[in-house]
Amino acid sequence: MTGRAAVLAIDAGNSKTDVALVSARGDLLAWVRGGGFNPHERRLPEAIAMIAALVRQAAPGGGPVAEHVAAFLAHCDLPVEQEAMRAEIAAQGWAPDVTVDNDTFAILRAGSGRPYGVAVVCGGGMNCVALSPGGGSARYPALGRRSGDWGGGEFLAEEVLWWAVRDEDGRGAPTMLREAVPAHFGLPDVVSVCVAFHLHDLPEERLHELVPLLFEVAGRGDAVAGALVDRLGDETAVMATAAMDRLDWDDRTIPIVLGGGVLTAANPRLLARIEKGLRGTGADVDVRLLADPPVIGSALYGLDRLGATRPDVERRLTEAITTSVPVTHAPSKTP
Repeated sequence: MTGRAAVLAIDAGNSKTDVALVSARGDLLAWVRGGGFNPHERRLPEAIAMIAALVRQAAPGGGPVAEHVAAFLAHCDLPVEQEAMRAEIAAQGWAPDVTVDNDTFAILRAGSGRPYGVAVVCGGGMNCVALSPGGGSARYPALGRRSGDWGGGEFLAEEVLWWAVRDEDGRGAPTMLREAVPAHFGLPDVVSVCVAFHLHDLPEERLHELVPLLFEVAGRGDAVAGALVDRLGDETAVMATAAMDRLDWDDRTIPIVLGGGVLTAANPRLLARIEKGLRGTGADVDVRLLADPPVIGSALYGLDRLGATRPDVERRLTEAITTSVPVTHAPSKTP
């Protein structure tokens, strides 16, 4: 790359991190992908160092590399976390102007086609953000069940095991999950699966495999599995609705972007339940699944900040990134 880019765009999720350099015209100048961003599992400076290594790959030579950094990061949920991450990124000297926020905002901008709307993300966990046309915002702490959340891949996997083992030992309702879970892992019974996860004979990363299994069993008419899928649909809809209700939309159609591996798996029963919940509010909503890499949203936020976003620029950028950056829909550990 020669010269300075307009935007250094960063989308750092739990399972992967994308770094892109884009011009004010929407050209993709460089793109690299690395591992997940997990500041809670290792110190924040170490997590930022992982991003810095990717930036060096995208822009060898060091020094300022762009006019603006637009970094949207997993685990950036609370103001204190946002300020700490912003300070670390600003200290890298990549650009004179820096925006740092939760990665759900990148999903919103990438999927909505405009700088407002609502995004609900269900990967390993749940999160939701909303931006109104007037610039108002609504969000949740997204700390899991203790902050009012229900759902996410990791949570659903635990529910699958909970119901399956209770059928097995006689404490709960009968469910086909009792046979499906041990069969999936090649173990004799559900208790053996629980013990294998407890002793780390099965790595925690394999918990997410229980979500597609849940959808499959629900599709076979199992009442327990179906109720779990329906509740996830209800929780997704109510999260979006409560965020919408806190903002003024000026009678506009509200884009609702669904992201994260659990939602973008496009299970028909789940999507129908979400649609039903959102249509029941009476709001004028446009529900859509995220189809493009979220780093597009990071880049567009940066161009918005510079006043460089125009329809032709957005089209050029979207085409350049979608033809270069693969979309991944595997559920991550947390939102």
